[in-house]
Amino acid sequence: MENKMFCFQCQETAGCKGCTQIGVCGKKPGIAALQDLLIYVTKGTGAAMTALRAAGKSVDVSVNHLVSTNLFITITNANFDPEAITAAVKETIRVNAELVSELGDASGLPEAALYAGPESDFAAKAKTVGVLATENEDVRSLRELEMYGLKGLAAYLHHANVLGFEDDTIDAFMQSALAALLDDTKSGDELTALVLETGNYGVKGMALLDTANTKTYGNPEVTAVDLGVRKNPGILISGHDLKDLQQLLEQTQGTGVDVYTHGEMLPAHYYPAFKKYENFAGNYGNAWWKQKEEFEAFNGPVLLTTNCLVPPKDSYKDRVFTTGAVGFPGCPHIDEVDGKKDFTPIIELAKKCAAPTELEQGQIVGGFAHEQVFAVADKVVEAVKSGAIRKFVVMAGCDGRMKSRSYYEEFAKALPKDTVILTAGCAKYKYIKLNLGDIGGIPRVLDAGQCNDSYSLALIALKLKEVFGLDDVNKLPVVYNIAWYEQKAVIVLLALLALGVKNIHLGPTLPAFLSPNVAKVLVDTFGIGTISTVDEDIRTMIGE
Repeated sequence: MENKMFCFQCQETAGCKGCTQIGVCGKKPGIAALQDLLIYVTKGTGAAMTALRAAGKSVDVSVNHLVSTNLFITITNANFDPEAITAAVKETIRVNAELVSELGDASGLPEAALYAGPESDFAAKAKTVGVLATENEDVRSLRELEMYGLKGLAAYLHHANVLGFEDDTIDAFMQSALAALLDDTKSGDELTALVLETGNYGVKGMALLDTANTKTYGNPEVTAVDLGVRKNPGILISGHDLKDLQQLLEQTQGTGVDVYTHGEMLPAHYYPAFKKYENFAGNYGNAWWKQKEEFEAFNGPVLLTTNCLVPPKDSYKDRVFTTGAVGFPGCPHIDEVDGKKDFTPIIELAKKCAAPTELEQGQIVGGFAHEQVFAVADKVVEAVKSGAIRKFVVMAGCDGRMKSRSYYEEFAKALPKDTVILTAGCAKYKYIKLNLGDIGGIPRVLDAGQCNDSYSLALIALKLKEVFGLDDVNKLPVVYNIAWYEQKAVIVLLALLALGVKNIHLGPTLPAFLSPNVAKVLVDTFGIGTISTVDEDIRTMIGE
């Protein structure tokens, strides 16, 4: 059967090989083509910006933002709107023309920086610039591993930029890396070095976002988050963007409308700045993949601020609003105007809706980011030295709909009671609602926050290395059993490798975009492995 598209950037890609007819995520071939073209012209932007910097010319921060937003648009489950992606392609072509004009001499630029359309040519051009345009399997694998790392880094950078935090060195690296992906003279060794260097910038990007979040909203605090519902109508906010949540909470004051978090927005409850809002009700539902049932039951409007959108059912589609990099045909989109977003349409709709249908009761306890753990570091060290805590198990990452992901719930249940889980991201929904108890007052599940907050787990490991007086982070009583789904998990992985972490278990499967040879390099160099059975992995990682 002829390929209508090709995409293998997420863990659930068809047959762990690639989606060729329609995306498992719901992405249609036309959208896949537009995203391929957007990536292509954005690589051209990277080449032009790199040339401008080399020529000593100033660069506009708005172009930095354009690059990171374009990459964010193409992340799994972010944007399904052909009009929005077409507009992004056109704007990038326009910007590229301005950059080329400013540079003056375009002779050294790749065709991607010079491509000008017209729109009627977009579909044909997209067929020539997608993933399979790189014929050599290993070169393709390295290029896509790099590309997906850059997409994840762009998402983190975008969130920091929204809060007013910038680091042009990260933007410059991203843009030079995009340019390098157009260079057919790059050897496998050079591409491998680029991938590993991306991990270093991943650490910088996550550090910048951590600073942006904590400087703006305070350091997360240990917090019990309600899972039940109130009697007022509500708005459900999902995704990762804390500024969107801040503006929504400000605009709903005194309206009689409550605000609930969903999925990756849960950790917003841990930040001190949000605790002052009385209508900040609690968390509703679970990870992103259950939203069809949960959005239906919520009854009120839903705001998607970042990726993690599942194509909505017609029964509630008119209640789904998108903003930022997110888009879906037929769903109203809230644009930013002069740094602000007007959520009045969402609030007015909420007033007309019934209160949410209760799904569950109880609480989730989280907020164990780096400052909270640092505050009890002595207690943690003593628990390790006394034998009360034998191992820390990092189970960060993503959740997903595949039945194989029940492994992570069973693994958490089977862990010996002298182990502590460190988590961040929506993978936690597999086990954070289990009653796993505590060790001397230290909960056995320590949630640092969103996947965006994985940096906290790295800082905690480095702090433990310091207080134990070790010369190698791999000598710590810490093991890694990470679930991945999309491209932000790729940059987290590369960042951990840059920090020297080895022997990471990655699952449920290794990425389809890793060729056998590239996978072998990662296994041989860093000890990366996949998962097997719960019992076997407990024996391997914990020693039982």
